[in-house]
Amino acid sequence: MIRHHLDAVIIGGGIAGLWLLNRLCNRGYNAILLENRALGSHQTVASQGMIHGGIKYTLSGALTGASEAIADMPDHWRACLRGEGDVDISAARILSDHFYLWSTANLRSRLGGFLASKATRGRVEKVARDELPPIFANREFRGSLYRLVDMVMDTPSLLRALADNYRERIFATDGCHCRWRSAADGTQTLAITRGAASFELETGAFVFTAGRGNGELLAAVAATAPAMQIRPLHQVMVHHRHPHPFYGHCVTTDTTPRLTISSHPMADGSQVWYLGGTLAEKGVGQTPDELIASARRELDALMPWVDLRDARWATLAVDRAEPRQRNLVRPDQAFAAWASGPANVIAAWPTKLTLTPNLAQTVEDLLTARGIQASEATAPELALPSPPISPSPWQEAFARAS
Repeated sequence: MIRHHLDAVIIGGGIAGLWLLNRLCNRGYNAILLENRALGSHQTVASQGMIHGGIKYTLSGALTGASEAIADMPDHWRACLRGEGDVDISAARILSDHFYLWSTANLRSRLGGFLASKATRGRVEKVARDELPPIFANREFRGSLYRLVDMVMDTPSLLRALADNYRERIFATDGCHCRWRSAADGTQTLAITRGAASFELETGAFVFTAGRGNGELLAAVAATAPAMQIRPLHQVMVHHRHPHPFYGHCVTTDTTPRLTISSHPMADGSQVWYLGGTLAEKGVGQTPDELIASARRELDALMPWVDLRDARWATLAVDRAEPRQRNLVRPDQAFAAWASGPANVIAAWPTKLTLTPNLAQTVEDLLTARGIQASEATAPELALPSPPISPSPWQEAFARAS
């Protein structure tokens, strides 16, 4: 059997795995990525694409660990979009250079007092009435609107940009027989057979970046830690013909936005509103019809002037995978750690799209601390195909219905 030795083998081709591959290869590591479905499938393509600086986590009226952990992330991503950061994503598309925060009329004073404070200076800007985006340029809107430094990425184009940088190092294992082998010291190797081809991968580190799939991978190598938690959401997609995209959070007295809206283009030029926030959290226990009815009521209450009578509706159940926290709370930061049991396995979760660069830095620090160095070796020639990029859930839902 042919054996290939690599500095790192990444398993899981979402944004986390692809960004890490780019980061390590840029540093000279001989790394490859394995994906058993399509790049970005499940959690990545279900993302709203927000690269935010944490203001959405300040709705209690104070800065939190989550808000401060990611305050610098929009600037980091913008440097990468200019081709000046640790990873080149200049070929990716930005859907919006900013995100909005809006309140209903009865919450204007509470929201305004905090967002005008020194704590948020430079991260939030109040929008004047004569500068309102088209969707709010209506006399029925009596609330307040703030512009955030956050931006929104087109996730499929981001996946494509990252994959194209190192396409020769990305391999599909769909249809392969994969078997883990453990040495006496706990070091893992991965034997792969596809048709008549058979080879074994040896590496200083297998890095699991498969989101929800990390649970099965950790079980397969008999890891006892870290543990994973799932935070389910049930989101709504609204296919409509309004010409103006919108990206924003509606805030209430809760610490989570009442409703989050992001707009995503369809191939025919129409748009889909992708709805998250408290609506998506409470929707977990609802049927699609019940959740769509709730979404209709929310939009009627918050934007009564928007006519959605001819819109088409669909829902999407999403499992957000994260490292397990006490009381299953949402983690504040990206997480990566050596697994307990197997000697050369790292489990990694970015926890939020915006923290993906932070995750890559954390993994590289783990490799450096263990003495795993970049070998500057060329990409191995493996008898495996290249995986496709996953279509977006709105393309799948509404293209089928056309």
